Amino acid sequence: MSLSPSRALPAAAPVGLVGAGTMGVGIAQVAAQAGHRVIWYDRTPEVARAGRDGIAAVLGKRVTRGKMAQADLDAVMARLHLVADLDALADCPLVIEAIIEDMDVKRTIFARLEAIVGDDAVLATNTSSLSITAIGGVLRRPERLVGLHFFNPAPLMTLVEVVSGLATAPGVADAMLETTAAWGKSPVHARSTPGFIVNRVARPFYAEALRVLQEGGAAPATLDAVMRESGGFRMGPFELMDLIGHDVNHAVTSSVFAAYDHDPRFRPSLIQRELVEAGWLGRKSGRGFYGYGPDAAAPHPETAESMPAPGAVAVEGDLGPAAALADLAEAAGLAMTRAPHAVTGPGDGCVRLDGGVVLCLTDGGLATATARAEDEAELIAFDLALDYASAPRVALAPADQASAEALRAAVGFFQALGKAVSVLDDVPGLIVFRTVCMLANEAADAVNQGVADPADVDTALRTGVNYPLGPLRWADALGLARVLGGLDRLAATYGEDRYRASPLLRRKVLGGTRFHG
Repeated sequence: MSLSPSRALPAAAPVGLVGAGTMGVGIAQVAAQAGHRVIWYDRTPEVARAGRDGIAAVLGKRVTRGKMAQADLDAVMARLHLVADLDALADCPLVIEAIIEDMDVKRTIFARLEAIVGDDAVLATNTSSLSITAIGGVLRRPERLVGLHFFNPAPLMTLVEVVSGLATAPGVADAMLETTAAWGKSPVHARSTPGFIVNRVARPFYAEALRVLQEGGAAPATLDAVMRESGGFRMGPFELMDLIGHDVNHAVTSSVFAAYDHDPRFRPSLIQRELVEAGWLGRKSGRGFYGYGPDAAAPHPETAESMPAPGAVAVEGDLGPAAALADLAEAAGLAMTRAPHAVTGPGDGCVRLDGGVVLCLTDGGLATATARAEDEAELIAFDLALDYASAPRVALAPADQASAEALRAAVGFFQALGKAVSVLDDVPGLIVFRTVCMLANEAADAVNQGVADPADVDTALRTGVNYPLGPLRWADALGLARVLGGLDRLAATYGEDRYRASPLLRRKVLGGTRFHG
């Protein structure tokens, strides 16, 4: 099925739209700004009128700020045509549904639409979670149905997941990829599986933080600060869950958990369920992990008090992703020596301070276990950073055997490099490293199961949830063997199938290949 020689929908072609809720309004604005007449239906005319007025108000502010010409606003508004009957969508070559997330309701509306539109019209659903295959099961020609999952707010978010059901014609998906690209979006292609790409692969971002919290690793404000300031994420997991709403986030997790036959990777958190039961839904209810009332105190991460810089620093072997620490120590004027070929401590490299103190990048296991295995009682593990040179904060976890003096020395070392330091309890993989490992693992499984290719998975996570790197490119940069080792140690420590490594990840390590060339 081809909409035009280029496959993209011509700007002169009208776009039908069903639904004037938040997503419907956003999609209407996107299509109209791309030059299409939008034939817009909602079963409640007042809702459609309010949606149209909302677009006028949003764009009017852009005109006021000099970001848009009044003539352009007028042209966009002239393209929005509210209609009172679905029959008015009969001549639209593309109809997008953006109504309630209810399978029966969607199947009913698509059965009606198929009887109205032309034989070559494409039918698209904006569902974020429902099966495209199941929705298409009521159609005579399910090959014309495709998922177009826009992200909220649709005019600002560039990601669109173009989702093929079992029967979706390849040409239909190709046409929607080219059409949404012409609309200024960054579309990715996915097969219809629970959660598509983003709502599946992003689950560990929340799940691992909730797990660390449940184990007493650190408070939410501290974990959020480490994920932002060390991991490079735009928001920490707890503040993001508060923003999304715990009812929504828990429901998505529960839906994916059920859809994957209760795979422990997606098991919902008891902590989040308790928040939902208490009505502490986040920003919208005034309380979640944080308070949002007028008297609510601003969250403050736990930050170690100032400690003296160490007297002598020795960098042994290869610090891998943390190699920048050696240069930072030299730049800070510390008395430092390098021994690139003499590794007496854990892993491929470590930092040694006076008093037998050993600093090592977490390997996914317990610092206590590494200290015992290496006979290094004064061992302090530090967490992964996206870029140690620019990261303003680093997280540490002392082995249970380590003395208070060893921890103070470790804190002083990182403070001498200009870093704020947060001390976590000894949880496996700390917070950034274990989260990145689990994100990469889920991304690898999505690729292995034919949901999407590596480039589209990484694009989806960067543009859909603003990750600093796509999880597979991040894994490539860290070294796939390091990521696999982290997962295997998490699995060994917890004894849970939740941390099983993706077969594709293991295969790439064994074969010496990468996700990206």
